[in-house]
Amino acid sequence: MLTIHHLNDSRSQKIVWLLEELELSYEIVHHQRDAQTLMGPPELKALHPLGKSPVLDDDGQLLSESGAITQYLLTRYGGGRLAPDPAGTDQMRFLECLYFAVSAGMNPIMIKVYARAFGLSDSLMDHAATEELERALGYIETLLGDQDWLMGAQFTAADIQMSFIPELARAVGAAGDHPAIEAWQNRLYARRGFHRAIARGGPYSFAQAI
Repeated sequence: MLTIHHLNDSRSQKIVWLLEELELSYEIVHHQRDAQTLMGPPELKALHPLGKSPVLDDDGQLLSESGAITQYLLTRYGGGRLAPDPAGTDQMRFLECLYFAVSAGMNPIMIKVYARAFGLSDSLMDHAATEELERALGYIETLLGDQDWLMGAQFTAADIQMSFIPELARAVGAAGDHPAIEAWQNRLYARRGFHRAIARGGPYSFAQAI
């Protein structure tokens, strides 16, 4: 049995969404951020040494990190869904998007978050992070072009994972002007799987109306 340990307003919402799009049976354990510190509860640290969400429990085996969880679910339970043909021309772009979403695309956002937390907003470091974030958003805009999805006509798990970057960019006030991304997000938020994920996972403040 699959169980997802889900923290409100976190990347774990993307895993709940992925599970819904794959139409897999799963249980969900809800964890809430501290209202003052916004940190996850002690139960997450007791569950996994990293103390982060999401954590996937597959019959007692635990897996953290959303990129790894996404690849695990697609490989073990996906049956070819939400991913391009592994032997096709889109596979390299697909894998790049999965890991860009949790590495190069997220790094400038986290720098801006820490800059704000330590009173360094408007510092040289903060400005450098804004420039790097704009480069990341510009890359997503270029990937989309005039297509519906990152892989063209096919909606994949890469769309789910990558959607977190512009959401958080908006949250830190650095979303910029990216019409292709805005149109893409509207298509994402219109999906039934997204709405089922909100029903299971709870309110998700990063998915504001565009």
